[in-house]
Amino acid sequence: MNDFVGINLEDVADWFRQRDDFLVLTHRKPDGDTIGSAGGLVQGLRDFGKNAYILYNTEITPRYEPFLSEYWAAEDYVPKHIISVDTATTELFPVNGDVYKESIALSIDHHPTNTFFSEHTWLEPQRAACGEMIYELLINLNASVGEKVANNLYIAISTDTGCFAYTNTTADSLRIAAYLIEAGAMHNELNKTLFRTFTKSRIMLEGMIYSGLEFHFDGNVAISTISQQMLEESAATDDDTDGIAAIPGSIEDVVVGITIRESIVGEECRISLRSTEQINSADVCARFGGGGHAAAAGCTIAKPIDEAKKALLEVLGEYFP
Repeated sequence: MNDFVGINLEDVADWFRQRDDFLVLTHRKPDGDTIGSAGGLVQGLRDFGKNAYILYNTEITPRYEPFLSEYWAAEDYVPKHIISVDTATTELFPVNGDVYKESIALSIDHHPTNTFFSEHTWLEPQRAACGEMIYELLINLNASVGEKVANNLYIAISTDTGCFAYTNTTADSLRIAAYLIEAGAMHNELNKTLFRTFTKSRIMLEGMIYSGLEFHFDGNVAISTISQQMLEESAATDDDTDGIAAIPGSIEDVVVGITIRESIVGEECRISLRSTEQINSADVCARFGGGGHAAAAGCTIAKPIDEAKKALLEVLGEYFP
């Protein structure tokens, strides 16, 4: 358990000034925020004269891999300080990150469900994205914010805010995005790649999802399911499922949008919740060992799709009597 919960921006900046030889960890099923935060932090530290790398994440998708390819640590790299970004618990580390579970020196995170697993934790749950924190850190360090840093941090913030459309978007989110664009972030190209370009497989998968939507509790809850069979029939990859959890929550009058994705046939499902202010998604997912934010959270349920759905509806029944 962390005994330094109150570490703040200035403390973190001083911590980095006094140290070198860093290794940054991202989380499983890496999204834009953990990818962009890690890439922005490592490039910023290098520009500041530090030695920094990222632990290779085997689950990174082709969409994001080009942004981190130059930062992967060699197998013989021996870091002095291990850092995690955008990760609330060690259970979310990639498999090759398990060896570092007990030696995380610093956790940089914005999830209110952070378990304070590191020696020091810099937590700002009011932030829309971890990328905002990395930007503030680099500014505090007087480190360079060039095009590479700007691109990575723009990816981090834009993806966690749904291209600045989600309710977690703040004035700070928009201000920082503007600064990043001024610093060289290719926002037009990135927006097209991340939000407006889809493969044929993605479109086919979306069609299956829409045709299989279920509504419960007088339409307050919408559930979409993604089975392994659907993924096979559409030839969809993990890249194709990026952001797809937003579909059920985008429907009129829906309070809770749930996406159930079968990860192991008949044995395990990954759950994504999106909700309005009426329901705290993190509280619901915490009932199944997961977590996240009030408006967006996730968990894993070790049951087949139908049983996972039933378990979720039983919990939501407490909110919709």
